[in-house]
Amino acid sequence: MQETRVGEIEQLLEFVVEIEKLKAVLRKTRPVGLERRENSAEHSWHVCLTALMFREYANEPVDIDRVIRMLLIHDLGEIDAGDKIVYASETAEQKAAEAAGVQRVLALVPGGRGEELFALWQEFEAGETAESRYARAIDRVPPLLHNLRGGGHAWKENKIPKEKVFALNSRIGDGSRELWQVIEEQLQGAVASGLLE
Repeated sequence: MQETRVGEIEQLLEFVVEIEKLKAVLRKTRPVGLERRENSAEHSWHVCLTALMFREYANEPVDIDRVIRMLLIHDLGEIDAGDKIVYASETAEQKAAEAAGVQRVLALVPGGRGEELFALWQEFEAGETAESRYARAIDRVPPLLHNLRGGGHAWKENKIPKEKVFALNSRIGDGSRELWQVIEEQLQGAVASGLLE
């Protein structure tokens, strides 16, 4: 085997080891039916499969492979920056820390592919393309289901009012109006039952 390819494989192996750290980043929600916190690697897997299942409900045609690649890398910055509940994480400081973390991790990828992946991460963050709008919409779905099916645990523990839940999650409609319509009805039911105050 060529020495260049051996070096690239060794670099990629280091990247694979590094991204495993995402398994240690605990999120604020619990998987449905479990008492433990979800980790960010589980979340990444969950949103990828969710995106695959709901792609026909996207507002616009999307390249699902591109969406899945975005979702696989969208939380890599949490290896360095940690996870904050979404209702408190959309600050300039948190975004800068996540961007620096993503750049550091993707710098381990050889052959310019790290820059390509970082551009994909930036596309996700900007939310201006059909794929990024859909990916950002789907990213919100599992945490909502965790709360809707888990007694509103993260909403209650973090004192998140219903107004914030509706305002932030309404971006689901930017990627899938049909999906947002169903989830919005479920959130209204959570308000009516006292699960979300």
